[in-house]
Amino acid sequence: MTKQASATAATQLSSPSSRPDDLAKRLEEAFLAVRNETERRAGPLSPEDQQIQSMPDASPTKWHRAHTTWFWEQFLLGKHAAGYRPFHPDFAFLFNSYYVSAGPRHARNHRGDITRPSAEEIGAYRKYVDAAVVEFFREAGEDKLGMIAPLVEVGLNHEQQHQELMLTDILHAFAQNPVYPAYEPDWCFPGAPRGGDDWLQLNEGIHTVGHVDDSFHFDNEKPAHRALVGPVKIARHLVSNAEWLNFMQDGGYRTATLWLMDGFAAASKEDWQAPGYWREVDGQWQVMTLAGLKPVDPNAPVCHISYYEADAFARWSGKHLPTEMEWEVAARTKQLDDAFGLVWQWTRSSYSPYPGYRAVEGALGEYNGKFMVNQLVLRGSSLATPQGHSRVSYRNFFYPHHRWQFTGLRLADYE
Repeated sequence: MTKQASATAATQLSSPSSRPDDLAKRLEEAFLAVRNETERRAGPLSPEDQQIQSMPDASPTKWHRAHTTWFWEQFLLGKHAAGYRPFHPDFAFLFNSYYVSAGPRHARNHRGDITRPSAEEIGAYRKYVDAAVVEFFREAGEDKLGMIAPLVEVGLNHEQQHQELMLTDILHAFAQNPVYPAYEPDWCFPGAPRGGDDWLQLNEGIHTVGHVDDSFHFDNEKPAHRALVGPVKIARHLVSNAEWLNFMQDGGYRTATLWLMDGFAAASKEDWQAPGYWREVDGQWQVMTLAGLKPVDPNAPVCHISYYEADAFARWSGKHLPTEMEWEVAARTKQLDDAFGLVWQWTRSSYSPYPGYRAVEGALGEYNGKFMVNQLVLRGSSLATPQGHSRVSYRNFFYPHHRWQFTGLRLADYE
């Protein structure tokens, strides 16, 4: 899929030097660009496509479109636009996700049961809220614009996260279909550059990790702090499908000594024999993609693997997964060829707070902090990540058994 410029949400929208009319214009342009990108991604899908929820971890496209609209209605219009009337009194219950402070919500694993409102009605909901937000930007005064600009940036980045989920979730749904439909027939996996040395050497040293300036970031990227990193070598390249095929042919999925106990249990229970979405057809491996079922490209980065699989592969190769600090220090050198835009990369770091971390106040404080347990950090970004959303300090996180995201790995070596 060709990435479209949605909005450079990491741009500092609330620059002190901006005139009120300039800031209002920039807020409106960034808002509409992101909102239009959501609709563009939903565009190839029928109402039936938008309804399906193929597993509890995924959500229907229709729900993503509605939830991101509820976010603007709940946190911007409802709190800052005097006299705003919600589109529908039941939508807050239907489309809240996990914000307990914002009120009760429909159960996540039953989002696909909601046939009404229809996809068309969600479109009307989006237009109603979009018009109200634009009117708010145009009529708010200088003080209010400056106050709400950081909230708008959170909302933009929040919607971009759901844009990525729209693609990962519909791919999972289409992968359950025995005729393997295509989301975008001309889609292809971006090429991964190769060349130069295979390893980047990081000598021992104290480095700053975390977000270091005032440009947009989530609260889990702060505070920036000092960490001891190295000596370690970080692979410049992502692990490829060809390398993964060697792991499979060598019995990697059957060799218990390569696996964490919980990982081998998960692999056995789910009968993992290959990465997610791989199918063996007439003796040849194929993979479900956004363009439908395609032959596995040996040169492409391996994708749709769990942390457990990544860890087992690292053991099989005699190497390790990098920590998130090692990954960040390596990425800041700009010498990793494919750090961004292909696959998220598993690290062996648990998702936990940085020293001195404090969640923001209010309901938005539930955005990251309450998930800081039992999950692993991924770094970089994927082919589904909207343009302008990735940065070197970004901390993605999932449970170790998850593999429906565009997740891969690179290796670390301590010898």
